[in-house]
Amino acid sequence: MKYLVVIPDGMADRSIDSLGKKTPMQAAIKPCMDALCQKSLCGTVLNVPEGMVPESDTANLAILSYNPKVYSKGRSPLEAMSMGLSMADDDTAIRCNLVALSEEGSCYEDKIMIDHSADEISTEEADQLVAALNEGLAGEDWHLYTGVSYRHCLLWKNASQNYSFMRPHDILGQQIGEHLPKEENGGGAFLQFQKKGYEILKDHPVNVARKAKGLRPANSPWLWSPGGKPSLPSFKEKWGLRGAIISAVDLIKGIGICAGMEVIEVEGATGNYHTNYDGKAQAAISAYKDGADFVYIHVEAPDECGHRGEVENKVHSIEKIDQQILRPVYEYLQDSEEPFKILVLPDHPTPIALRTHTSEYVPFFLFDSTNARSGAPVFSEENARQCDTVIHDGSTLLDLMIKGV
Repeated sequence: MKYLVVIPDGMADRSIDSLGKKTPMQAAIKPCMDALCQKSLCGTVLNVPEGMVPESDTANLAILSYNPKVYSKGRSPLEAMSMGLSMADDDTAIRCNLVALSEEGSCYEDKIMIDHSADEISTEEADQLVAALNEGLAGEDWHLYTGVSYRHCLLWKNASQNYSFMRPHDILGQQIGEHLPKEENGGGAFLQFQKKGYEILKDHPVNVARKAKGLRPANSPWLWSPGGKPSLPSFKEKWGLRGAIISAVDLIKGIGICAGMEVIEVEGATGNYHTNYDGKAQAAISAYKDGADFVYIHVEAPDECGHRGEVENKVHSIEKIDQQILRPVYEYLQDSEEPFKILVLPDHPTPIALRTHTSEYVPFFLFDSTNARSGAPVFSEENARQCDTVIHDGSTLLDLMIKGV
């Protein structure tokens, strides 16, 4: 038996006026998803346990059968693992976004969060800004490492692993003052890092050039999601399957590394709408040919479109996932003459109207080539809610997929 899991990150949404009161899932032309859903077990699942922050680390850990309440230590340590960083026991990994803040306002606290991704700044530009921060804020206890685009990793000795930072994508369009780290609750060093970082970046040549091109400047670091050194049980030992993960996002790759799975790099995979959809499909097919039993394909595009409020791009990203990833891999599995199962679901919703994640149940379908079911006519949030199957703990999904229980 072969297993395929496809995660269109943040795909679930709410009805949108410009789409005729449809969600992006309902508006998207996705014949492969819909055809498989009609023959599948279909329903809803909650991947983010009650009381936990609806982030992709939490949700994807759950889908991969690792209970987030037990194994989640924040997304940053997983990103550090993917970046090849060695964490000591006294290291705290902290995500550092390069964000775009408004330039008006006499003080840092008065500025507005314009864009959590600084127009999805290129990694090459970001690397220069990271170097400037490391030089201008030199300290013995921390170092900032370049990740992908706006996503970077700060390793800080003996820093709090539980500090409650604000996620930048949750305050888009808002004044940042009340959301900054606070001196009075131990966040003074973090606050100074951000404020001094702004002074270093605001007039950096990279940002001057970006503004001249009409792009948003990456003029401030923003810290969030700290955590300590991560550890996960082996996926192969747990399930007896050789697993592979395909993603452009360090967080997801970090989960794969910690679980002892093969992490496959795809050239041109970006973590945004303009990613290499075809390359991910071919990487999955190659993984099966090389002996993988279980392939997990994660696509960040719908989530980024949700954060950026890009309605049409979110619809088109779902269509691309359907036709350029799911369809060719499904056709390969079908031609292989070996039984297979396919699980498709978003990890969490990222509604366009909110431009951030929510902790709601998401739609899923589970297709079994040996056991056709009577599913839903179209794969959508509403149709899934009308099905009888409701799974309250996403970390049990693989039990359903692999064991059938």
